[in-house]
Amino acid sequence: MKLKSLKKKIRRLEKRLQEGQERLARLKQRLGTAESAKALKAARKSAARASSKSSKSAKKTSGARKTKRKLNLSPERRAQLAAAMKARWAAKRAAQTQTNSTSGDNQHSSPGTTPPPPPENRPDGV
Repeated sequence: MKLKSLKKKIRRLEKRLQEGQERLARLKQRLGTAESAKALKAARKSAARASSKSSKSAKKTSGARKTKRKLNLSPERRAQLAAAMKARWAAKRAAQTQTNSTSGDNQHSSPGTTPPPPPENRPDGV
């Protein structure tokens, strides 16, 4: 083998080894950052789980509701829905006042009694 080609091969091999070391260093750095990110994520998740457990018990006692999602409605549709809801609420209030007034007339009947169920019409006669 000629001296020039041998030197050239050695140079190429050294260059490849140097690039391999740099590449290995970069990969090790990526691995370290990925592991730290995973550990951080796990810590956040466990903290969130712990806080959600404590908040669930607090929610049970306080009766807190979930946050409502905002609907993307046009102003016309929003007005239409508002009118429909108001009409529904008015009908509900009217029905409730009507049932309250009729139950007030029946003062002497016991509140826990219910009428007996109607007899069933069975073809076998049992």
